[in-house]
Amino acid sequence: MGKLFYVIGKSATGKDTIFQKLLENESLALKPLVLYTTRPMRAGEEQGVQYHFTDEAGLTELQNAGKVIELRAYDTVHGVWKYFTADTEATDLEKYNYAGVGVLESYRALRNYYGAERVIPIYIEVEDGERLQRALDRERGQQEPKYAELCRRFLADSEDFAEEKIAEAGIEKRFYNRDLKESIEKISAYIKEHK
Repeated sequence: MGKLFYVIGKSATGKDTIFQKLLENESLALKPLVLYTTRPMRAGEEQGVQYHFTDEAGLTELQNAGKVIELRAYDTVHGVWKYFTADTEATDLEKYNYAGVGVLESYRALRNYYGAERVIPIYIEVEDGERLQRALDRERGQQEPKYAELCRRFLADSEDFAEEKIAEAGIEKRFYNRDLKESIEKISAYIKEHK
């Protein structure tokens, strides 16, 4: 029976980088769980790698087919952006172990769908000042920086990742991402223990 190791954290905690490094670690043998989004692609992103980029029609088609496990909509300064997980033929938890990345809400929906014994949270933390600086540095690298959206996400994270919500989700283990290499080593060891 396969498991889904789900990397969770506020924006700019390094969760996408950690997710990629876990996938690159051949000793873990993890396949990617790629989420869907209706938001535009950022510079350097590729279709089917960071996300399956789609539009409202694509989302509706998956919903009508009963394939959407969870869906989140964010009212951004650029309009409503949706993120969702779909149960497609790309995911076979009977045969393989997967790594995914997302937010607390999506983790809870996946845990409820697949079962707590199959969905293992990997919760990443970074001090807020450092996290804000990382987000600012990343946004500056975009062709068209969206600073207002950065601020909205940063503030929304305080509510979305409130301590009571973390506790309600049953998350006990946390990984503080001060040093990326050290964090990846600790997370890799944790995954090997729980496969």
